Amino acid sequence: MIDCLRALGFRVLADWSNSLVVVSSGAGKPRIPTSRADLFCGNSGTTMRFLCAVVCLGHGSFRLDGVSRMRERPIADLLDALQQLGVKAFSENHDGCPPLIVQADGLPGGTVRIKGNVSSQFLSGLLLAAPFGNGRLTIKAEGPLVSAPYVFMTVQMLEQWGLEGSYHLRGACDEFWGRTAFLGPARFGHDSDHICFHIPGGQMAEYTPHALRTYDIEPDASAASYFFAAAAITGGRVTALGIPEHSLQGDVGFVNLLADMGCRVERCSSGITVHGQPLHGIDVDMNAISDTVMTLAAVACFAEGPTTIRNVAHIRHKETDRIAALAAELRKVGAEVEEFPDCLTITPKPLHGAVIETYNDHRMAMSMSLVGLKVPGIVIQNPGCVAKTYPGFFGDLDRLR
Repeated sequence: MIDCLRALGFRVLADWSNSLVVVSSGAGKPRIPTSRADLFCGNSGTTMRFLCAVVCLGHGSFRLDGVSRMRERPIADLLDALQQLGVKAFSENHDGCPPLIVQADGLPGGTVRIKGNVSSQFLSGLLLAAPFGNGRLTIKAEGPLVSAPYVFMTVQMLEQWGLEGSYHLRGACDEFWGRTAFLGPARFGHDSDHICFHIPGGQMAEYTPHALRTYDIEPDASAASYFFAAAAITGGRVTALGIPEHSLQGDVGFVNLLADMGCRVERCSSGITVHGQPLHGIDVDMNAISDTVMTLAAVACFAEGPTTIRNVAHIRHKETDRIAALAAELRKVGAEVEEFPDCLTITPKPLHGAVIETYNDHRMAMSMSLVGLKVPGIVIQNPGCVAKTYPGFFGDLDRLR
């Protein structure tokens, strides 16, 4: 993402030792400083989807590409939404996947319908760009919305930056972004197939600070899930500091699933603590927090009775087909796994060591390494793939000893 922002003409200074990134475009510069860029997004779906919408704010031609797996990940629903607004955005190979070509001339206002059953990031990308477009944008989410808490998080973040808009849920209008309090994420997700957003454009002037503005990013709840799971698997205790009790992130709800399986969970102002206890299997819909499906699957191997994870067909379009990959690798270590189009059932059996294929998927590497906390002989191939989101994962895992 940082490399792509630099290619778009933004100035980005990254001070990793102090966990600080400074982004600026310069006073008086256009929304997208450059008029032409070739953007390499690697295997980052977030970068591809967010920037596909954001570059529409510019004036010029932009190409977005990635690794071979990225070229298999669908983005046709976002392209269709942009085309509804008159934006010239299309798949270079006409297959609904990257590489993408966006010939931008500002993001027009109007009404757009977008599907959310493949990725919530299509909608989040539009929401990020909409306040800086040329006019009022109405976005209607069609059908079920996967990973709804991530859209809720996007909306709350925009509110924190002082941007304005409103949304309708089943006919009720709720103003947000500095106006009134949000509905909770639970209802937001429950009614996600009846959402209509209204965002005024031209909010750029309010977004041009004369001095540095600071925004604190929450610790990553998805990354914390592996350590909560480690406590569950080993019967130990882990505290993740800095994750607020009322976090923006839906993946904080992962600890509720551990509680359902038998763990004890404590929340306080300084963080969240999980105490491992004897585990039992559960039957759970994980559509809203699907980035933690693999983590729960690892925990399920050590529970009493089967665990069924439902309504996650969309994770087949992630860095790998995560349902198929989980089934294959869990069977290698001895677990019994039933695979279905949108779910899987894991029944614990005696486990043994195995060489684990990660499919270049950071979450596969981190999740399956948890099995090795109790099962000797677990070997993780291509462990470096965790660098995508958590370069220091194995060092931090080693500190649990």
